[in-house]
Amino acid sequence: MILDRVQQILSSEETIPVTHKGTPIWIEKLNPMNQTALVTGKTGQYTVDITELIEQ
Repeated sequence: MILDRVQQILSSEETIPVTHKGTPIWIEKLNPMNQTALVTGKTGQYTVDITELIEQ
């Protein structure tokens, strides 16, 4: 996913489904400087590269 789209999802009032490696996640915070996002998934919170996120 690209930075602009992650920012749009974060600011959206709608719930937009996103996955990371096939697992549904919730984007908590974006770090635009290093192109990563803090996400929450089944195993807790972790940081991922935004290019690994897929909008469903």
